[in-house]
Amino acid sequence: MEEHKNKIFRLEGKIQHYEWGGNSWLPEVLHLENPEKKPFAEYWLGTHDRGTAEMILPNDSRIKLNEYIREYPKQTLGAQIASEFGRLPYLLKILDVKDMLSIQVHPSKKSAAFEFAEENKKGIPLHAANRNYKDDNHKPELALALGEFWLLHGFKPKDQLLGTLKNCDALNFLLPVFENAGYEGIYREVMEMDQIKVNELLMPLLQSIVPAYKKNKIRKDHPDFWAARASETHHHPKNIDRGIFSIYFFNLVQLPQGQAIFQDAGLPHAYLEGHNIEIMANSDNVLRGGLSSKHIDLKELMKHIHFKETHPTFIAASPLPSHVSAFKTRVNDFELRKITLKKNETLILQSGTAEIFLIMEGEIEVRENGQKSFIRRKGESFVSFAESDFTVRGMEDATIYFAGIPGV
Repeated sequence: MEEHKNKIFRLEGKIQHYEWGGNSWLPEVLHLENPEKKPFAEYWLGTHDRGTAEMILPNDSRIKLNEYIREYPKQTLGAQIASEFGRLPYLLKILDVKDMLSIQVHPSKKSAAFEFAEENKKGIPLHAANRNYKDDNHKPELALALGEFWLLHGFKPKDQLLGTLKNCDALNFLLPVFENAGYEGIYREVMEMDQIKVNELLMPLLQSIVPAYKKNKIRKDHPDFWAARASETHHHPKNIDRGIFSIYFFNLVQLPQGQAIFQDAGLPHAYLEGHNIEIMANSDNVLRGGLSSKHIDLKELMKHIHFKETHPTFIAASPLPSHVSAFKTRVNDFELRKITLKKNETLILQSGTAEIFLIMEGEIEVRENGQKSFIRRKGESFVSFAESDFTVRGMEDATIYFAGIPGV
């Protein structure tokens, strides 16, 4: 594969048609038709082997981004990042959450590397339904709300959870368990419970709340709303999803538009509804805890959950010089940044590593020094590599998000 003199390329991501996705918003963002009404759940911009983006060359031919970076790691990532990570360390996504995602937890980096190797030794195929670890990396993630966005995020603080257990008849039996064995105790109790007992406990609750839900008599800020929706989405009267218990255990969060929230290894969470930009370490490791028809391995799940109370914290953008702001986290794999430009404003940029840019509003002109410019509009993207110099000009008012690495 030939190394190109250009360091800025148009980019096209990979669409993931998961069943929980909507069928209109993402196609509209990406300027695509969807006559078959397929679910458009996620749009991936990165180098993960399950969905790598493609570089579009000046002659309109294409190269897979993961293959190009593997061939030229120092030239694309820069010597420091190539040495530290050996690959593009992040994955940038757009999500349209129409139906609730599974309750999930991600492993730490050390655990992921060990467990991935163990499953390889056992000969479990990488794409097998019972495979827990798809790669050797951790998956901390930052979610930025593009509108009204709802999620579950970690265990409720003790006082709040006690109130929930007292006020919901179906959960009263967990009060002494929580007093004696804490968060792990109540979670293990419901996750290891016989399915017949799960049905016996949850059926009266669902019979009470589902009719009210159908009549729009429950507010979204109450767990009954999402428990009823989960029941309707995963409707199996003889096999009620025990993940419904977790809806009452976890913080129910409405993430304000334009703000972000961070989810590190071990923190249980689930996206419930809305549109967001998500950036994470370059991984697809997910351990599920319910609200899903996919594989659930309780033993592995329990190994990685952090059984402690969580106080949700919103992350606002911190200003950086010249039209740029950043959403700061404690990981060094990624940083999400934002550029706002007025029409005809120009910004000069330099990249110390591979950075992926996503235009979410307006239209811009991108010009690499000495090269022909190109236009990118809403829903389109481009990539810049290490030691690149280029300018971005607003053809109209524009909002751009881009993925980079802290301090680079």
